[in-house]
Amino acid sequence: MNAKMTEYSIPTPDTAPYGLTAGRDGALWFTEQKGNRIGRITIEGICTEYDIQTEDAGASVITAAADGSLWFTQYKANKLGRMTPAGEISEYVLPVAGAAPFGIAEGPDSSIWFTEMMGNRIGRLLMTGEIIHYDVPTPGAFPSFIAAGPDGAMWFTENQGNKIGKITMDGHISEFALPTPQAGPVGIAKGGDDALWFVEIMGNQIGRITTDGEITEYRLPTVGAKPHAITAGMDGAMWFTEWGSNQIGRITATGDITEYPLPTAHAEPHGIAVGPDRAVWVACECNVIVRLGI
Repeated sequence: MNAKMTEYSIPTPDTAPYGLTAGRDGALWFTEQKGNRIGRITIEGICTEYDIQTEDAGASVITAAADGSLWFTQYKANKLGRMTPAGEISEYVLPVAGAAPFGIAEGPDSSIWFTEMMGNRIGRLLMTGEIIHYDVPTPGAFPSFIAAGPDGAMWFTENQGNKIGKITMDGHISEFALPTPQAGPVGIAKGGDDALWFVEIMGNQIGRITTDGEITEYRLPTVGAKPHAITAGMDGAMWFTEWGSNQIGRITATGDITEYPLPTAHAEPHGIAVGPDRAVWVACECNVIVRLGI
């Protein structure tokens, strides 16, 4: 399968784009970890940047909610951010210091769910503004990314716990140990096959887990690829970033893997999302957003 890549430079230098999501407004939105901004890029490549009011916030993962708002984590500032498509930002301070919020996603209950890497908890921001915490059973699990599953639960990775976690709407947590030791799961997303797909940054594999907890792992062709984030493509495959090998990967439901080298060396790809144009978009720490058209 041929792929055409286009790079769009961020107007402000050295911003370190990280998280990426498709907004409800027909554009893509991304976090700037070093720039301390939220960026918006149209499918034509026009970029706008918005300052985060908290200095050195550590903006990380970003997600789009059903009401059109954008939500993002601030792991250094210990806050969640909410942004309107017009660029207005509100912040929510977490009640427990040093929680280090990272992954974030909207749940089927319209709450905003997030992980606390250092707090070892799953957080839930209700529509009323109340924040509820749920302890992860495994100590030091380092919960990372989180995604809504096809079963009405939220699924998350335990980077240090080496497990995939599941939390129901009533707060019950189940954990599923990975077959590969010290695999370091990070990104996770729902696939078109109604399973959850995840990446293993240390195991150098892509994993698949059914809602019953059955796990399959697929080894990447490139050694030291360090896969980071993953998303479902419009073609029925899963697409993921390879931070260590400077590539974008694609895996089919049957486990066939294709890798696409990025045009810029040492681009450090992180966030990945499918845009309204059906193309795959990638946030690269080298200060570019990449569009990959098939």
